[in-house]
Amino acid sequence: MSAAKLEYIWLDGYEPMQNLRSKTRIARNFSGKLEDCPIWSFDGSSTRQAEGGSSDCLLKPVAIFPDPDRKNGYLVMTEVLNPDSTPHISNGRATIDDDDNDFWFGFEQEYFLWNPDTNKPLGFPADGYPNPQGQYYCSVGAANAFGREIVEEHLDLCLEAGINVEGINAEVAAGQWEFQTFAKGGKAAGDHTWAAKYLLERTAEKYGVSINYHCKPVLGDWNGSGMHANFSNTLLRTCGDQETYNSVCEAFASKEMIDAHIAVYGPDNHLRLTGLHETQAIDKFSYGISDRGASIRIPIATVESGWKGWLEDRRPNSAADPYKVAGRIIKTVKTAKILTPA
Repeated sequence: MSAAKLEYIWLDGYEPMQNLRSKTRIARNFSGKLEDCPIWSFDGSSTRQAEGGSSDCLLKPVAIFPDPDRKNGYLVMTEVLNPDSTPHISNGRATIDDDDNDFWFGFEQEYFLWNPDTNKPLGFPADGYPNPQGQYYCSVGAANAFGREIVEEHLDLCLEAGINVEGINAEVAAGQWEFQTFAKGGKAAGDHTWAAKYLLERTAEKYGVSINYHCKPVLGDWNGSGMHANFSNTLLRTCGDQETYNSVCEAFASKEMIDAHIAVYGPDNHLRLTGLHETQAIDKFSYGISDRGASIRIPIATVESGWKGWLEDRRPNSAADPYKVAGRIIKTVKTAKILTPA
């Protein structure tokens, strides 16, 4: 009788940034299919998701990937439910209103590889700072790129697992990296991004390195970390009309919408969204073609394709929950007032 290791993965109830949690369930003669992963439970009082007197929370499997780093292993992404099977308040996946997967998302997840001994990014000396940023972006060489062995191993594991990682690159600051994910449907995009983040944490763990998702872990003249959200729906992919794009962007422009988005775009974003380092100020909204200093960038590829493509919201930071980001963007796009040509 074969035994499979099902690693149930979920997000805890910590604020302002949730953490990944996981535990292993042994399954005999497992089929490898999501529908054969049973609902499980955990002690929510240990993850700030329940009180000790009524501590059980449920784990509902929502996506499964083979685990290439574990013999007979599977990664089982789950969402947290209350004992009555309603979504837990910490469940960002439940906020996504996209049952037909019309919305497509590509997330650019930036992060720092962090040295726990020095409490600084890899590449930073124990005392002082490395050379100013500029030489590290998409760099090569031991003086510029730090921790490549970790990110390369992570990339291989994601691809073997069938996680839709579209690419990686070294980022602007020393020790800063990025991976990109894509999926059709906001829920699937969140599933793939969180599964990739889980594998990143576990891979770095083997090297004694931490992953720092704070949006501005090094103050001063260093880029913060974002999780830029590229998104489209059928309208954006097919309209062929600049005014339609402008109407969608304008739906994000009111103070009410700015506040609603910033509320789920990650903690401490005021440290990152300053109007400097390729950002717009946190209390302002702008959009523009190929403008990395705007809140929403209209990619040049969208324009060159005859206004058929996607938009990039550059405000979500590296500590944001991609589920909540997708859910908020979908809600806002659906409010856009699109004028039908006469």
